[in-house]
Amino acid sequence: MKSSNAPRRLVALIGSMVVVLCSAACSVGSLGTGEQADGDTTITYLVFNEPSTVKAANALIAAFEKDNPAIKVKLDTMPTGSDGDNVVKTRLSTGEMSDVFSYNSGSLLQAIRPDEYLVSLSDQSWVKDLDKSYLPAVSTAKGLYGAPTGGTTPGGVVYNKAVYAKLGLKIPKTWDQFRANNLLIKKSGIATPVEQTFGDAWTAQLVILADFANIAAVAPQWAADYTANKAHNVDQPALGSWQHLRQLHDDGLLNKDFASATYDKGVEALATGKAANYPMLAGVIDAVRQNHPQYLKDIGMFAMPTATGTDSHLTLFLPSGYYIPKTSTGAKLDAAKKLVAFTQTAKGCELLIQSGSYGPFVNRLCQVPADAPAAIKELQTYVAAGNTGPALESVSPIKGPDLPQLAVEVGSGIRTADSGAKLYDQNVLQQAQQLGLPGW
Repeated sequence: MKSSNAPRRLVALIGSMVVVLCSAACSVGSLGTGEQADGDTTITYLVFNEPSTVKAANALIAAFEKDNPAIKVKLDTMPTGSDGDNVVKTRLSTGEMSDVFSYNSGSLLQAIRPDEYLVSLSDQSWVKDLDKSYLPAVSTAKGLYGAPTGGTTPGGVVYNKAVYAKLGLKIPKTWDQFRANNLLIKKSGIATPVEQTFGDAWTAQLVILADFANIAAVAPQWAADYTANKAHNVDQPALGSWQHLRQLHDDGLLNKDFASATYDKGVEALATGKAANYPMLAGVIDAVRQNHPQYLKDIGMFAMPTATGTDSHLTLFLPSGYYIPKTSTGAKLDAAKKLVAFTQTAKGCELLIQSGSYGPFVNRLCQVPADAPAAIKELQTYVAAGNTGPALESVSPIKGPDLPQLAVEVGSGIRTADSGAKLYDQNVLQQAQQLGLPGW
């Protein structure tokens, strides 16, 4: 997924990786020096500058300072995307990082060398409340470094219930069932069977990325073998995801403007019933709630149908993390740990939900609220049945930068599934070598 954007944060999405900011007393954009005044300890906090993040953060920081009057938090913001990645890497390497910062988990965390730059939080009391599926996303063999910033972001297929009801369709569990549904929708002519929005290239990845929980269900060691250069996209079961992406195009199931349509247009098409299915992150649900609330009741979501078994598994994109750099010491380190711990309390969960995050969550103290959209509650059935799994980028540090473009080419019928998978295997080679992974 692309760095620090709507999809990745979903999370966002429901779970969105909501992060905190400061109250009116904070000095936005000022790093500060951690100075102390009148016995108070001042710490700095760095977050992405997305408006929704800032709004949610204001409430969290205000609540923290109310409970901890001797600690003052100053806010610093950074841009999203690769610019934000560069800010984090630069400040860590120069020793100028804020006392607490919010950043990606999984493969992007590994890229900033947590063992070298971050404080281990393995001994913190809140760790016991975290779901074990999240721990590898913020850990190395030497320690656990992060606390979740929000809920998970499920990836799968968001669908229009009204279209399904009109045609008497059932929720598919297998890829063959999904294909049969789509061919019936195509024949009926009442809606586009599958919406694709390659005008925003990152959206093209979802058919591949959201299928990983299905792959892991039949090949539990696949991520480890992939990281060790023993498993590849050109081989099954991973190749199947690329083949599905191409098949959607070859079956003539896509919207006519798939090459230029944007994410926002895709959300609108699904909400209004112009499209029946949209392979995407659960963030679509909240986007419908905000921009097309009259259609929210028509929106549902199911896991990416599987070609490797009889029960589909829901892929969860795990939330970003709160981290503390090793340059924070003494009273500032103690205060930073208190801030991180506060986010993992019942009060922190309540603030998170108030900000619009619905879950599923990786902290047991956070529960899906009763007034969550029905589509979110549908996803809970996968959680309750244990049919979930983390996204590949949460359990392997390998993620090639060319995946979005290659997915666009395969999904547009420009390139075969085998060719796309082969090129992507070549694309990840350089990253694996840069990380110094054995076997590459």
